[in-house]
Amino acid sequence: MQAGHRVTVFGGSGFIGRYVVKRLAQQGCVVRVCVRDTIAAAFLKPMGNVGQVVPMHLPITSDDAALRVAVEGADAVINLVGILTESGKRSFQALHADAPARLAKIAAEAGVAKFVHVSALGASAESKSSYARSKAAGEAGIRAAFPNATIFRPSIVIGSEDSFFNRFAQLANWSPALPLIGGGETRFQPVYVGDLADGIVAALDKPEAVGKTYEAVGPRAYSFRELMEYMLEVTAKHRGLIPIAWPIAELKAAVLELLPIKLLTRDQVTLLRSDNVATGAPALEALGVKPHAMEAVAPTWLAAYRKGGRFATKNA
Repeated sequence: MQAGHRVTVFGGSGFIGRYVVKRLAQQGCVVRVCVRDTIAAAFLKPMGNVGQVVPMHLPITSDDAALRVAVEGADAVINLVGILTESGKRSFQALHADAPARLAKIAAEAGVAKFVHVSALGASAESKSSYARSKAAGEAGIRAAFPNATIFRPSIVIGSEDSFFNRFAQLANWSPALPLIGGGETRFQPVYVGDLADGIVAALDKPEAVGKTYEAVGPRAYSFRELMEYMLEVTAKHRGLIPIAWPIAELKAAVLELLPIKLLTRDQVTLLRSDNVATGAPALEALGVKPHAMEAVAPTWLAAYRKGGRFATKNA
C-alpha cells in the first residue's frame, strides 16, 4: 500500500501480526493495531515513526460499535486473530466463525476497500475437527459480507517465535523421547512467517488478489517424523521418537486438554489424521513471493537450542 494509507490490523501483536505490521510501517502506512493488551503490544511502536503504529485495546469479540470505530477511515482491514485451543469465551466459534463475519460486514458497511483474512489450510465444513469447521465457517461468513476479500490458508507457520519448532525443541531439552502421534506420518508444508507476511501485504496492492483464496505453503512437504528428525539434527539432540497409536493419543489428549496449558487436545489429534499440504490452489508465488525453504531459515533460531539453550524470541 502507498505511504499514508491507513490499515487496521486485528491481532497485530501476535506471531504473524508483528511481521505484517513491520512491513506495513516500512511502506509508510499508518497502522492501527487492535489487540487485547496494549502494553504487551508496545514493542510494535518503534517499527514506524511516532504515531505511525498505534496499538488500541479492542478484542475482536467486542461490540459492533467498537469495531466500527476501529475500521473507520481505514483503506484496508487485516484479520489475523486465531487460536489453537479453546478457553472459556475464547472459543473456535466465537473467534474463527462469528467475529470474522461480523468484522467483514462492518468493514464493508464502512466502505473499506480491501479486506484480508488469515484462515487455515484444511478449513472445511465437512471436517471432523471443530477447529477446521470453524475456520471454514469464518471464510463463508466473510465471503457473504465482503465478497472481494482475500483469504490466506497457511500450513504450519514457522519462525523464531513459532509455537511449533520452539515447542518441540524446548521439550527435547529435558525429555528423552518425543511422541509421534499416529506414527508421525501426517504431512505438512511449513511456510516461513516472513513469506506469509509478504504475501498478505502484496495482496493489498494486487488487483488480481481481489476475491481470491491463496494457500500459504513452503516449497516442500514433510512428514511429522521428518520434521522432528530435522529439528533434532539442527539442535544436536539425540532423542528417541516414539510412535503413538491413534487410540492412545486420543486417551492422552482427553487428559492433557484438562490442564491449564493444553499440551494436546482431542481436536488436535483429529486434525493430525489429515495431511496439511497444498491442494493445487493459487499459492504465494502467484503474488510474487518466493517461499524460503525450511532449511534456509529454521537454523537461525533452532541452533540456539544446542546444549540445552533456547531461542530468545525477537519482535520481527
